[in-house]
Amino acid sequence: MHRFPAFLLNGYSNFMSGRYAREEERYRDLAKEGQSPTAMIIACCDSRAAPETIFDSGPGELFVLRNIANLVPTYQPDANLHGTSAAIEFAVKQLEIKDLIVMGHGRCGGIHAALNLDSAAIKQFDFVGNWVSLLNPVADQVNKNSWMTEGERRTALERISIRHSIGNLRTFPFIKALEDEGRLALHGAWFDISTGELWLMDPDTGDFDRPEI
Repeated sequence: MHRFPAFLLNGYSNFMSGRYAREEERYRDLAKEGQSPTAMIIACCDSRAAPETIFDSGPGELFVLRNIANLVPTYQPDANLHGTSAAIEFAVKQLEIKDLIVMGHGRCGGIHAALNLDSAAIKQFDFVGNWVSLLNPVADQVNKNSWMTEGERRTALERISIRHSIGNLRTFPFIKALEDEGRLALHGAWFDISTGELWLMDPDTGDFDRPEI
C-alpha cells in the first residue's frame, strides 16, 4: 500500500501549529459564515506560480481557478462538461466578485505546448493538446514570426494568451453585462518566475508594465 507523502503531512503539521493556530478564529468564522472573496484569479496549474503565495493572501480572500496555461474558453452552454466555465459562473453569479484576473507566467509549459502541437511530446497526451488548441488562432500567428527566437515567441504568447482569455471572458453574457455596468472589472497579469516580477496589463492598450509598489 502506498503511503501518503510524508512531506505533505509535515507541511500540514507546520500549518496547524503555525498559520492555523494564528488564524483559528478566522477559519472558524469562514466555516460558519461562508466565503466572500471579492477577487477571482484564473491562473496556471504550474506549481511555481501559486496566486495565494504571490499575493500573500489569507484564507477566504481569493477565489482561485487553475488550469493548464490559464486559458478561458468561449461561452458554450451545451451538454459537455466545462469545469473552467462552471467556476467562472459560480464566482461571478454566486460570489459576486468585483475583480476577475487572468494571470499568466513566464516559462509556461502549456504555452510551449500550444506553440508545438505537432511535436511527438504533445501527441503522447490525450487531453493537453486539445486543451491548448484553444490558442490556435493566436499561436499560429506568433509561430509565423521567424525574427523571434523560441523564447521570445513563448513570452509573447504568454502575454497574448492573457488578452485572448480576457476576450473570451467577454463572450459570457453575464460578464459582459456586469462589466458594462461597472460592477465587474477584468484584469490581466503576468508573473516572471525567475525574477519575481509582476507585470500588469493596461486595460486600454493591452501593454504590460510593472506596477509601482
